Amino acid sequence: MDDDSGFNIDGPDSLAGAALYIMIGLAIASYGGYDYIQQTEAVRDSVQVDATITELTIETDRRTSSNPDTEYEPTVEFEYTYSGTEYTGTKIYPADFEQKFETRSAAESAVKSYEQGTETTAYIEPDEPNDAFLRNKTSNAPLVAMGIGGVFTLLSAISAVRKI
Repeated sequence: MDDDSGFNIDGPDSLAGAALYIMIGLAIASYGGYDYIQQTEAVRDSVQVDATITELTIETDRRTSSNPDTEYEPTVEFEYTYSGTEYTGTKIYPADFEQKFETRSAAESAVKSYEQGTETTAYIEPDEPNDAFLRNKTSNAPLVAMGIGGVFTLLSAISAVRKI
């Protein structure tokens, strides 16, 4: 379906293009699955360490003119020591995907229990002590990536079947 803007919602124009889109969708879904497994293992294998919050902010991503929605990302920095070595961490959750929020208040509530200069508990995997996180639970961000990748793959596959 084309309109005057040139926007095409019929999918890629060729079978090769559809195959490329399927691979991209599978890559996104696979990375989400990989990250979910990694964070689940990190939560399961984690040990507690004492940490000090050194920085706490809410970053604003104003997006683009074509996507004007604003997103808010809580950012935190904390210092901790493990086996005599000092480290700096920046993760709230063990996932590689950082969680973003649609409202500033939602982002603030994600870090409301932390205050700059205060002591808290962080968690590390003993095999990767330089990769600490503050919340010993999984984030839903990898699941969202899996869903987006899955839908993208499904729509691409439907487009590919129509090209045959």
